[in-house]
Amino acid sequence: MPIIELPPVLAMWLGLLILPLLPQKIRPVAFLAFPAAALYLALTLPVGTVLTMPFAGYELVVLQVTDLSRVFGIIFALIALLGGIYSLHMRETGQQCAALLYAGGALGVTFSGDFFTLLVCWEVMVAGSTYLIWARRTKEAQGAGMRYLLYHLLGGGLLLGGIVIHVQTTGSLLLTSFTPGESMAAWLILAGVAINAAMVPFHSWLPDSYPKATVTGSVFLSAFTTKVAVYVLAVLFPGWPILLTMGVVMTLYGVTYAFLANDIREILGHHIVSQVGYMVAGIGIGTELAINGATAHAYNNILYKTLMFMCAGAVLYATGASKLHQLGALASRMRWVLIFYIIGGLSISGAPLFNGFTSKFIILAAAGESYYYLAKFLLILASVGTFLSVGIKLPYYTWFHEKKADYQLKPIPTGMMAAMAVTSLLCIFYGIFPDFLYRKLPYLMVDFRPFIIPHLVEAIQILIFTFLGFWVVRAKLTPKDKISLDTDWFFRTSAPVFRKVFIGWVNVFFDTCDRLAFRFASFVSSLSIHPVLLLRTMRLPRREFDPDVDRSPLGVPIALTLLVTVLIAGWSLF
Repeated sequence: MPIIELPPVLAMWLGLLILPLLPQKIRPVAFLAFPAAALYLALTLPVGTVLTMPFAGYELVVLQVTDLSRVFGIIFALIALLGGIYSLHMRETGQQCAALLYAGGALGVTFSGDFFTLLVCWEVMVAGSTYLIWARRTKEAQGAGMRYLLYHLLGGGLLLGGIVIHVQTTGSLLLTSFTPGESMAAWLILAGVAINAAMVPFHSWLPDSYPKATVTGSVFLSAFTTKVAVYVLAVLFPGWPILLTMGVVMTLYGVTYAFLANDIREILGHHIVSQVGYMVAGIGIGTELAINGATAHAYNNILYKTLMFMCAGAVLYATGASKLHQLGALASRMRWVLIFYIIGGLSISGAPLFNGFTSKFIILAAAGESYYYLAKFLLILASVGTFLSVGIKLPYYTWFHEKKADYQLKPIPTGMMAAMAVTSLLCIFYGIFPDFLYRKLPYLMVDFRPFIIPHLVEAIQILIFTFLGFWVVRAKLTPKDKISLDTDWFFRTSAPVFRKVFIGWVNVFFDTCDRLAFRFASFVSSLSIHPVLLLRTMRLPRREFDPDVDRSPLGVPIALTLLVTVLIAGWSLF
């Protein structure tokens, strides 16, 4: 039991106050203290802990520990710690603080019990993550960061709109699960969360921005945004059938574009879309087994996907290149990075004795139990694409294919190697001893055993036949420097039309209103100076003012004044 029960987010955000005050040399090591403290709280806060505070007539639940939130809280804090180890060589205060802000926001959402706290931490995540993209300080990073920001501002706006309608309807800020198709508020909230979950077609921000981030920034980006959205979906929308459909689409769409991509971090970015699709599909199935599968897969995915981004970042750090058509023949020069990547590649491909195997088959089993046989078949098909693109293609053309250039490799920092080694061991540990994860899941795992003959045979068949197929056609798959058009092509090509309608035409409307308003004001001003002259000159040719002709007799204003006075007096009497 901790001495003080406080939200783990506060332990993380405390670093924002302390780190800038510390000398540059000790800041990277001091960084580790804050995710370590958050991890301690996530591990030791008992399930059922609730911390509230009054705000604007509502009772905010700033800390609520459930079985589900604890699993996500543990892995978020753990990966922030591993990301800090990976970043020990990095001295930039801005990136260090942005990483703490970002990871803290993820923990804040995870342990929130009301919509207001969730929304605040949700938007804080956007600020921290956007900075990690812009921190690379290239033109490409600036553009990608702006598109990333616009997408997430749209998602946050939809989320806010849904929350406002929900609070007006129910009078409560407390988090609650929604019945499928329950209300407009639920659909708006779902739309906002769907953008953060990178659901197709609003996913292109992810493979666009993650490859443009800094080497260390992409490690943090790969872990938090989409998995926080998965957690919120599991809390608010379990059993929504549309999520099963969207999840299956994501798995297939992501692996297709991963196979077409050329940049190693872009390939991994597309595969985040695919892997999150498994989790979204599990939440859409909605059974206890499926929710357990989605949770376990999120936990494992954060580990092996972070490991793969660490390895890709190490290649970029050492060579300065990240395109497959520029890489090759690095196996003998970056042997340990290759080994670590292979562990991540086998994990994401669902190879036995690696952690992806122990969670992916929970979702497949849940789909079979609920008679979603087509969905199960398509999810298995996506597994083939996963192994083909990130399990074989990426490492083959990065480490084994012919040399494209004679790189002078920079030495990889010790912290990066240590983080990759620890994360690799965790992927293997949870692959061999899955019960250590299963015991943390929100529902009791009854009669589910991953290491049974049908599961093992199925996984091995997928791996062997996919590898053989790749080897036969590998000469035709040599990467080329090209761009694969994604859904953002429609947004970009339609931008001039929308700009003309919603900006150009609106500007013309307001300019016209301005001119008419100034003309009317000029007329009123002239009328107030001498109305009789103005009215006359509107009918007759304009001439100079002649007081003997144009000035009204004194009796006229007196009569008008008396008339108005009588009217007002009469009105007041009645």
